[in-house]
Amino acid sequence: MSEHHHHHEVSGKNLFITIILNVIITLSQIVGGIISGSLALLSDAMHNFSDVLALLIAYGANRLAARPNSESKTFGYKRAEILAALFNASVLIGIAIFLIVEAFHKFYHPEAINSLWVIGLGTLSIVLNAASVLLVKDDAHDNMNIKAAYLHLLTDVMTSVAVVGGGLLMYYFELFWIDPVISALIALYLIWASIGLVKESSAILMQFTPEGVNIEEVIASIEEESEIANVHHIHIWKLDDNHIHLEAHLDFNEDVTLSESNQVIDTLEKKLHDAFDVEHTTFQCEFDRDDIKGKIA
Repeated sequence: MSEHHHHHEVSGKNLFITIILNVIITLSQIVGGIISGSLALLSDAMHNFSDVLALLIAYGANRLAARPNSESKTFGYKRAEILAALFNASVLIGIAIFLIVEAFHKFYHPEAINSLWVIGLGTLSIVLNAASVLLVKDDAHDNMNIKAAYLHLLTDVMTSVAVVGGGLLMYYFELFWIDPVISALIALYLIWASIGLVKESSAILMQFTPEGVNIEEVIASIEEESEIANVHHIHIWKLDDNHIHLEAHLDFNEDVTLSESNQVIDTLEKKLHDAFDVEHTTFQCEFDRDDIKGKIA
């Protein structure tokens, strides 16, 4: 059994500032959207709200994951982030569907919108999101959660540019139907991004084989060792976003000693870690045992 830890401590201060900036954007756009009657501003607010959630997850998960395991929590809190991601993504899909329905209604029944609010708050969102991008840029290189939040912040800058563009068209040409169109496009993007997160988090919770890991290649790698006759009852899954676990039964060619089997296991642990990023292995060593030999059992 082995476990390799590669825990990158993100800058808590920068992440906290980024969360505060996005809370300011979200609240100001919600208030501005209600006052101005702009659905695009409300949609952009929900998009920014998704970033607040993503940043909070990253912030909390980075600290929860560092908590020690205990007798009642042998895996610690490593899946708290996955559960939160699934819940948040599901809620955001519901919000996005509501926004699309409202956008269709407003498209066929356009109303005058105070476009100065749209332009002003859209510009504020561009500035604060750009600042957020710069704050988390360094941590995004080494931390997957922060990288996801970083990419979200970049898309926020682009959606806010679209909102400002729509505001300018409404201000100069009174094309108020532009507002629900931009709202629907942002909502559709939100659904697309959230569905990916739902699928990814569900796959981890269902303990599916991690994407990019080929079980046949893993088995072939193990059976390359001359001492191993057969590999069966193999399972590979992700504990969280970063840690791949593997368990398997190993049939040895000979009735080797415990110390000899340990040498083989040491070799396998290093090989599987280097080739497939397996962080934790559990092997059941067997010789001439009458059990089911199916690869997946």
